[in-house]
Amino acid sequence: MRLNKYISETGMCSRREADEWIANGRVSINGIKAQLGSQVEDGDEVMVDRQRIGAKPKSVYIMLNKPVGITCTTERHIQGNIIDFVGHEKRIFPVGRLDKDSEGLILLTNNGDIINQLLRSENHHEKEYAVTVDKPVTEGFLKKMAEGVRILDTVTKPCKIRQTGKNEFNIILTQGLNRQIRRMCEVFSYTVRHLRRIRFVNLKLGGLKSGQWRNLTEAELSKLMGTEYARPKTLKVHSPVSTSTATQAQPPRGQIQQTKKRQRNHSSTLKRV
Repeated sequence: MRLNKYISETGMCSRREADEWIANGRVSINGIKAQLGSQVEDGDEVMVDRQRIGAKPKSVYIMLNKPVGITCTTERHIQGNIIDFVGHEKRIFPVGRLDKDSEGLILLTNNGDIINQLLRSENHHEKEYAVTVDKPVTEGFLKKMAEGVRILDTVTKPCKIRQTGKNEFNIILTQGLNRQIRRMCEVFSYTVRHLRRIRFVNLKLGGLKSGQWRNLTEAELSKLMGTEYARPKTLKVHSPVSTSTATQAQPPRGQIQQTKKRQRNHSSTLKRV
């Protein structure tokens, strides 16, 4: 296993942070300073800052309704950081971020693998927001927002958007540029007054009150992770059945020999023709 993945699976940090630790000489394998790309094998002793790191802990997945004023950072010296706000007993990390001035649903976990999967832009994971702006929403504004807007030296991906009130709309994005919705609105001279994330992939905020968090249900987690993560369990359950079925499906030996004989006769007939 790659060293950065091994470290992230202990729940200490993300893979990116692990690479920084390795590059800064903070990590060793069996007493030898590790290098980027190093591999870890069973029985290896991995140490960070001369402290041995243990086995992978039980994964934690929680949904938080982040209030305005909380910053999505793991830097504990920053006042109002999301880690201290949640106060979880395990070391967890936010999946993506919400601006300090925004509120709503954010996922936190100690599983570095799912963080990488959910943040890959090519996976097109949907994030839905309820937005209030400073003046009435128009059809022209909605159309231009949906088509894509030039911000930050790029054009945003096409998105889904619908009006929900005089000055309100819901928007569904599949990317996460810095302050994306606010910047998109500013291009058309709109100012965001209130921004709240109400859905992340299959997770819905529902009745979770501001500042509260809860563990994901098994059904939510299973759907969020998808077939890629569920596949090992599926194989473990169904492999014996599949093997048995495949064995039973084989025709008797005599039938196989008769089939081969018919195939040879048929081939011979074709050659004569």
